[in-house]
Amino acid sequence: MLRYSVSMSADGFVAGPDQSEQHPLGIRGELLHAWMRELAIWREQAGLAGGVVNASTAVIERGDDNIGAIIMGRNMFGGQPGPWREPMWNGWWGENPPFHLPVVVLTHYARSPLACEGGTSFEFVTGGIGAALDRAGDAASGKDVVISGGAGVAKQYLAAGLLDELLIHLVPEFLGDGTRLFDDPALTAVKLEQTRAVEAPGVTHLYYRIARAG
Repeated sequence: MLRYSVSMSADGFVAGPDQSEQHPLGIRGELLHAWMRELAIWREQAGLAGGVVNASTAVIERGDDNIGAIIMGRNMFGGQPGPWREPMWNGWWGENPPFHLPVVVLTHYARSPLACEGGTSFEFVTGGIGAALDRAGDAASGKDVVISGGAGVAKQYLAAGLLDELLIHLVPEFLGDGTRLFDDPALTAVKLEQTRAVEAPGVTHLYYRIARAG
């Protein structure tokens, strides 16, 4: 199964404008994740104390179940667009990234695999979304594959009918500008079936199954 979850503003943005190394989520994009950063489960994973337990806690716990590999785009991995530059960019996360799983990075520019501490490895695939999904599926060893960040990558899988489950964390904020997930005319061929909704402080979690329209 291929899954994607993302926080989205009330006006449909999944990142703010002017994304950069200083603002990886764009201007005001951090508002999309405020609901998660106050959770005890998130803070524990980040090495922080305190936090709360609410209806979002079970959503985060379920989201971590049965994951075998991750797909992300070049923007999520970072390092600026275009050919890789020296000194080589190794991600936002330091020597021990938080994934602890095989990660497939979808990119136009070839690069050798990168092994990190804590069980995270990055493999860079240039053959498109199908090749990246095949490689991630092999690495997942029968478990689910998830897309991490990257509206552009998720949109391609959604439009191609390759995504199985979509989870929208709908946040009552207006960003006014930025990156949208649902702005591709090809998405008219996709049918969403809502399977569940969970209300929580500062966010509503909306679960969808996905199929191609007949």
